[in-house]
Amino acid sequence: MTSGPHLRLATPPATMVTEPPRQTLRLKLKPKAPTTGYVDGAWWPRSWDLSTELPALLAVLAIRLGRVSRVSYNLTTWNAAHRRLNVDGHQVRLGGFHVQHPHTIDVIASNGTRLTLLVLPPATHPATAHPIMMIAARRNNIDSIDELLTPIAATKPGPPTSDQPDDPAMQRWEVDGGLVSLHA
Repeated sequence: MTSGPHLRLATPPATMVTEPPRQTLRLKLKPKAPTTGYVDGAWWPRSWDLSTELPALLAVLAIRLGRVSRVSYNLTTWNAAHRRLNVDGHQVRLGGFHVQHPHTIDVIASNGTRLTLLVLPPATHPATAHPIMMIAARRNNIDSIDELLTPIAATKPGPPTSDQPDDPAMQRWEVDGGLVSLHA
């Protein structure tokens, strides 16, 4: 029995593809339940650049909300941003407002569902950020935005006292989000 012609496939040599390291999204949401309080969770971005920070956030929030159509933010808090952002092949409208609380963003789905997130400043120390995020994401939390941010207002900026936190929860947080270096 004869077989058909054999094709010789030319396979290129293996090349090493390096992908930039992915950083864990620093986001904590309240469980799905009837809405309570001023915020639906907390987000701790790594910068004030919406075009850099929003794609990863919106990809995660789309799991809960579906397609996101709009994001509103405070104009004076964030760096200048385009009015539209292409995320996963569709346009998301960005609306900056002076009247929006400087430490929140609103994420609005195509069906009108809205999430309001407390936004922690990128330079917030992990020892301060972690408990605020956990409190903001509690199911029945009704603290105001200013009450949630009280620990940030009370802390004075400065370098961390240790490179390696002693608390195991803080060590996990460091691995997830990394220590914000004030010396960079």
